[in-house]
Amino acid sequence: MERGGLVYIITNKLNTVLYTGVTSDILSRILQHKNKEYSLGFTAKFNCDKLVYYCFYPTIEDAIAEEKRIKGASRLSKIKLIKSLNPEWKDLFDEINI
Repeated sequence: MERGGLVYIITNKLNTVLYTGVTSDILSRILQHKNKEYSLGFTAKFNCDKLVYYCFYPTIEDAIAEEKRIKGASRLSKIKLIKSLNPEWKDLFDEINI
């Protein structure tokens, strides 16, 4: 049985920096960002720890393909994507941390 994957976008407190990632374990991955486990990484450097978008895909390959598409898109496209599901830019981590 193949595990699915999730594409996610996190930002900083002021919503000025966007980071797009992919994972098969969203809870653990977002906790890594929030705890700055990779202190020299992009998200730690720019204080990105607010989950503002995520979407599940049936396979990790589908998720990786979508991550690449989103990363290649303009900032405006990413903002429109976030606003389409999360117009208030609230941290969605508590919704998945059940």
